[in-house]
Amino acid sequence: MSRAFVKESDGSEADQDLPELRISPHRNLVSADGLKQIEAEVRRLGEELAQARAREDRSAIAQHSRDLRYWSARRATAEVVAPASGSTTVRFGSRVTLLGEDGASVTYRIVGEDESAPAAGRISYVSPLAKELLGLGVGDSVRLVSGQAEITAIN
Repeated sequence: MSRAFVKESDGSEADQDLPELRISPHRNLVSADGLKQIEAEVRRLGEELAQARAREDRSAIAQHSRDLRYWSARRATAEVVAPASGSTTVRFGSRVTLLGEDGASVTYRIVGEDESAPAAGRISYVSPLAKELLGLGVGDSVRLVSGQAEITAIN
């Protein structure tokens, strides 16, 4: 077969196969730190996009453009929630210390979806655990995968 009528690849196929990042249907509640993280990500991606354009790297342009669209939308919809200091009940921004039946203690801060990092002690306000904790106070119990836990402190 003659190659005269076969389209050469220009690398744009990667652009077409790159799906958009899913934006959560939940309100975009964030802490002040979370907003700073979002703004830093927008700046970083803007710089990386400019570099990719300078290199004419179509794949990187597509990826950085897509990511920048996501983070720009998250910045535009961010609702900063003031810290929950002095509250006797768990709410957005609270640091909640739980004491498990095994005597182990763990502290979580309830934050926005993009700030969430459970291994670092930050859980999204829409996570199942946070949903159970919201509105509870010191002495209340919650059911965990590993059994019951009691709220021992709210900061």
